[in-house]
Amino acid sequence: MNTEKPLFGFMTVPLIWGYIAIAIFMAGDGFEAAFLSKYITDIGFSEAQSGFVFTVYGLMVALSAWCSGVVAEIITPQKAMFAGFAIWVAMHIFFMIFGLTYHNYWMMVIFYGIRGLGYPLFLYSFVVLVIYNVDKLQISNAMGWFWAAYSVGFGVIGGFLPGFINPVIGEYNTLWMSLGWVIVGGLIALITLHNARTNREKANLTFKEKTAELGQAITILFRNKNISMAALVRIINTTPLFGFAVVMPWFLVGKTSQDHGLGFSKTEWQNIWTLFLFVTIFTNILWGILADYIGWLRQVRWVGCIGGVFACFSFYYIPITYGHNIWMAMIPAILFGITVASFMPMTAIFTTLEPHHKGAAVSIYNLSAGLSNFLGPAIATTAVPFLGVGGAIGIYMGLYVFAALLTLLIKVKQPSKEDRIKFRENGTESEYDQIILEN
Repeated sequence: MNTEKPLFGFMTVPLIWGYIAIAIFMAGDGFEAAFLSKYITDIGFSEAQSGFVFTVYGLMVALSAWCSGVVAEIITPQKAMFAGFAIWVAMHIFFMIFGLTYHNYWMMVIFYGIRGLGYPLFLYSFVVLVIYNVDKLQISNAMGWFWAAYSVGFGVIGGFLPGFINPVIGEYNTLWMSLGWVIVGGLIALITLHNARTNREKANLTFKEKTAELGQAITILFRNKNISMAALVRIINTTPLFGFAVVMPWFLVGKTSQDHGLGFSKTEWQNIWTLFLFVTIFTNILWGILADYIGWLRQVRWVGCIGGVFACFSFYYIPITYGHNIWMAMIPAILFGITVASFMPMTAIFTTLEPHHKGAAVSIYNLSAGLSNFLGPAIATTAVPFLGVGGAIGIYMGLYVFAALLTLLIKVKQPSKEDRIKFRENGTESEYDQIILEN
């Protein structure tokens, strides 16, 4: 345990700066989320081509997310964060110069795709650092604040500022501005987290041992069916989120093959997107606390999955019904911000299902989060040309129903409040893991 006295219950000063760095870094990464898909079509490419750019990007994000947990352990989280930072900066510059500047489609696909390796390596390596630096019983609380910092950056700052900046300097220059935010966030992390506590035991393994450790993140899927089902639930958790970032600009602002724009401006859509992510700042923390009282799986099932069905439906039905009405269009954004954050207990579920292999469990969690980044745009790309936006949203709703059914099959023993108090005061980490297995 870190000998530095924690602040606010669990955070040391380096971790506080780490959360700030995450918010700033992800703000730069999020600048493009609400407008890049539309911008690519505006400069002459088809919606299918635009969707393919995001699909390749999402695949690279998924690969990086899966590797990040184990990579952070075998080279240290700080080095892994630096690698992610360097990849993002270099590939973004190449994407802007060789892709967008010259309207070279395959350069866009290649460099934007490779850039997808960067932010998960930076982001999820910090999660490993958090695990090393906080009390084991505070990880859920720390993760709530982690996702809140993510939402502040990626959602509020990253979503809000482009709505005001784009009309002044244009989308192209806004994409260059995002580079500055990422550089600032990356440098803050590298400077302030340099001396944060880390476990160098696995960093000293041989190459063969490190390869075997990396393989652990695959084999766990085959030997633990509960982890496999939890992975599917986590994939579905944010699949509509990343899908909406691609679909909704087409639906509200532009035209698709079967649906017409409803008269919203780009700025109005970006404000709707920002509102959604602004809500998640508070709901991430709220659901992280309430899950201990409601029950992890019960909360995921009824609020996240069933509630998510209605939230997705409202994203289509309300704009279709009320047309260009910005206030009504904000209702589904609020509903979705409430439901998507209620999956917060999934981190605790994964590590509880594999208490003796938490690193591998976190890697599968990261892989699942990354796959949702791939699956969301992939559904949009393949479904919209044939089924329209309504059909794509219907698929997202069906996935939430499937996830709700899976939660009925997952067997996880959530420790009671009394057990938590008992082992916080008197127990060791191994004893706490044992009570989880036997409770």
